[in-house]
Amino acid sequence: MSAPPRTRDPQRKQKILASAADLVARQGYHAASMADIGSAAGVTGSAIYRHFDSKSAVLVALFDWVIDRLRRDQRRILRRTPDPVTALARLVDVQVEFVVANRELARVYIREINNLPEADRRRLRRKQRLYVEEWVTLLLLQSDVSDDAARAIVHAAIGTIQSALLYSSGLPESELRQVLGRAARTVLALRPAAS
Repeated sequence: MSAPPRTRDPQRKQKILASAADLVARQGYHAASMADIGSAAGVTGSAIYRHFDSKSAVLVALFDWVIDRLRRDQRRILRRTPDPVTALARLVDVQVEFVVANRELARVYIREINNLPEADRRRLRRKQRLYVEEWVTLLLLQSDVSDDAARAIVHAAIGTIQSALLYSSGLPESELRQVLGRAARTVLALRPAAS
């Protein structure tokens, strides 16, 4: 009599990614082994290879998930919000929420993207540029700055939000969200939306 077919946990891949994000954030990319990641996810290190070819493939999948999630939220906002000032303010809110709610994962992205194979790094950077360019377009629609100035302003606003990754402010998360959002809106010099 043959054994019944094995059923895979549909959440296992996400558990592996979440465990990898946590371990890499705490230990660094090079120190976190596949066995460590597997143990944290409740599987053997070798079981990870059913889902990912290598440790760098785990990191690539993690970073793809981050950028794809931000871009999905961005597309939703752009579809539903015709006013560029309001749309840009909502993008600020989404970026702030991501950084505050996913601080460790965002730290991993910033710190470890240069450890990826060049082709993956270029592809992820391209996605990141597309994300930023939507902010630039919205800023240009409501401002009279040049393209280059708009790009510099957008990078400064996103950098302002991401500054919270570099230190612990001691603020409760709700207050940190308000402070970061207000600071980024100031950098963008957002005018009040037309009524």
